[in-house]
Amino acid sequence: MTQSRREIRAAQLAAEKRKRRAGKRPHPGPEPTDDGDALEFRAGGGGSDEDGGRTGWKRWAIPTLKWGSLAGFALFVLAIVGVWVAYARTSVPAPNDFVGRQVSIIYYSDGKTEIDRIVQDEGNRQMVDLAKVPDAVQKAHLAAEDRTFYVNNGISVGGILRAVKTSITGEAQVGGSTITQQYVKNYFLSQDRTLERKAKEILIAVKIDGEKSKDEILGDYLNTIYYGRGAYGIQTAAQAYFGKSVEKLTVAEGAVLASVLNAPSLYDPAEGEKAAANLERRYTYVLDGMVEEGWLSPAERAKYTEVPEIKEYKGPRLSRGTSGYITAEVKKELVRIGLTDQDVAKGGLRIVTTIDRKAQSNAVKAMAKNLPKGVQGGLVAIKPGDGAVIAMYGGSDYSKRQLSNATQAIMQGGSNFKPFTALAAVREGISTKTKFDGNTPKEFDGYPHPVNNYDDRDYGKVDMRTMIGRSINTAFVELNEEIGPDKTRRAAIDAGIPEKTPGLKNDLGNVLGTSSPRVIDMASAYSTIAAQGIRSTPYVIARVTSADGSYSYTAEPSTQRAFAKEVTADVTDAMTYTTKPGGSATRIGREFDRPVASKTGTSEENLSKWFSGFVPQMAVSVGTYKPTKDGKSSLSLSDEESVAPDGSTIPANIWLDFMMPTFEGVEVLPFPKRAGLGDEDVPTTTRTTTEAPEPDEPTTTTTAPPTTTTTPPPPTTTEPTKTPPGKTDPPPTTEEPTVTITVPLPDETTTTTTKPGNGNG
Repeated sequence: MTQSRREIRAAQLAAEKRKRRAGKRPHPGPEPTDDGDALEFRAGGGGSDEDGGRTGWKRWAIPTLKWGSLAGFALFVLAIVGVWVAYARTSVPAPNDFVGRQVSIIYYSDGKTEIDRIVQDEGNRQMVDLAKVPDAVQKAHLAAEDRTFYVNNGISVGGILRAVKTSITGEAQVGGSTITQQYVKNYFLSQDRTLERKAKEILIAVKIDGEKSKDEILGDYLNTIYYGRGAYGIQTAAQAYFGKSVEKLTVAEGAVLASVLNAPSLYDPAEGEKAAANLERRYTYVLDGMVEEGWLSPAERAKYTEVPEIKEYKGPRLSRGTSGYITAEVKKELVRIGLTDQDVAKGGLRIVTTIDRKAQSNAVKAMAKNLPKGVQGGLVAIKPGDGAVIAMYGGSDYSKRQLSNATQAIMQGGSNFKPFTALAAVREGISTKTKFDGNTPKEFDGYPHPVNNYDDRDYGKVDMRTMIGRSINTAFVELNEEIGPDKTRRAAIDAGIPEKTPGLKNDLGNVLGTSSPRVIDMASAYSTIAAQGIRSTPYVIARVTSADGSYSYTAEPSTQRAFAKEVTADVTDAMTYTTKPGGSATRIGREFDRPVASKTGTSEENLSKWFSGFVPQMAVSVGTYKPTKDGKSSLSLSDEESVAPDGSTIPANIWLDFMMPTFEGVEVLPFPKRAGLGDEDVPTTTRTTTEAPEPDEPTTTTTAPPTTTTTPPPPTTTEPTKTPPGKTDPPPTTEEPTVTITVPLPDETTTTTTKPGNGNG
């Protein structure tokens, strides 16, 4: 039969194709042949397509793979088999015993002596049927934590990958687990963050998802999750936050509970205004999510513009006395290092702090001895170059007042800020021997008011050492003008004052301490100078272990160089003039027989009083203020409330009474030798009779021709208590920083009243 042209051409192409295949084969037999889109395997031998069929032959195809890829595919198959075997062997463990959970114990740095115990209310959990939880409240929790709950298989791949990353890197935990995973972790497993625990969580979550209905899982979750305030489960949470049974919760109240459970210490408004602001944002996120998922109409959503009223919370049990403030700080740090609020609430933790037992006892005694009635004070002692908090006094009784004077209350810094200007100047190459005009009053371009020294005292030309020792306002503002106030602000931040400190601006008056830091901020900043320019992050937890051995943590100091050691050496030398004859804290120089670098501090109208200083081994800051009855502002400290009968200031006496017994028998270490940066640029001049002597210089000098002249009488040897009327430094700007606050916050306070600062003392 005659073949058509098309058939002939097809036969030729088939022959050419067979030849190409034959040329690629190194030996006969069943070999794979690449037909482009599929990988063919021919089983057996003999026969061909041209023989008219594949009698006895089988042919199949799989996705195209190179030989190297086959090995990867085999490993993938083995991994799948391994997971399947692990899944088959995994059994759902017995749940953790909530009723019999252990307390967590907080120890001093010796690891033996207890400071306090973290105890939740026993049995504070009530079971409730899911049917009693309003549908809108259920949906609020899904909108907050797991919007695909009813369609997923119990796990989140993205969340798993993030968890693996944090387990490897040690970074802080991030969200992303499904409701089923959270339920498994909190109800069945321990607090450890290992990959092994995460693998168990995944397998158990998938298994539970296959064995239980979604409603059963959601009901178990809502009955076991921790909402803060010692409340386990939604029924107890409804009572704790709104004083009502769960079935009476509104949509808005359900959205609040769904928001809070993510991290109660960050979202419960009882933790302060920052937490309240966090709650508002997450509350909006939850309600908007309900609209996106079709669980709430836009019209209904529009009704809930504000967070509903929440019950006042009086705090957990057994957080009393001075140790309660340490316990509160430990709880916050446990969350910062990666544990959840529920991990902490489960208990069984053994927490060794950095707090030294002897030093803490001395801090409490010093405060009790010196702090007048009605005056609040805070003390923080930090190990330079490390950041470990050695002692911390936040108040007399945490159960009565939860605002920590050490870590939350803010006070105008006053003259405690002057060393930051000195740091900035020396960093710019200005010698601490450079002299500035210390006469009063003085006016400066761009500054709206004259600057005065205490008691209208004229000092003539003085260098930075005398300026710090005698706290001379006019000379420091002149120095600040020369270097630029932005340099002072930058130096304060580099030393350890938080960038968002209320009132911390680039204005000329920032050298006088118009911003309002916390005591722990000031102690941290001074510790940077003590550590020869090494800034460290303060911390209170040294190590943590769980009673069952499933979790462990050891702190690693976080440090970085902020200033050259030559810069801090010169500033440290200048700060020693505060306690030398003629300085503003001479009692310390007389009674504490070791080198001390320090600075006094008084704010406008005597609204706050400071003393901050250091020895090579420890930096300590003390701040005092007098809050109004409602706690929303601060009152002026009277002479009796700020100055002791012997003329020394209250904060300086607290500092001294803390340091002397703490350093009894401790080696006396010297400060680094002054480097003398910029000394070569200081002009050599002869002192005139209009100049005040430096603190360590004699009170008489001679000039040519030789005549003896008497210098002006030295200023008081104690820090001034209150700037006389009409002799204060006016506010540098119309915006004035805050002095104190009303409610406690996790890390900072909020603005309540404004007062200008003068930096006297």
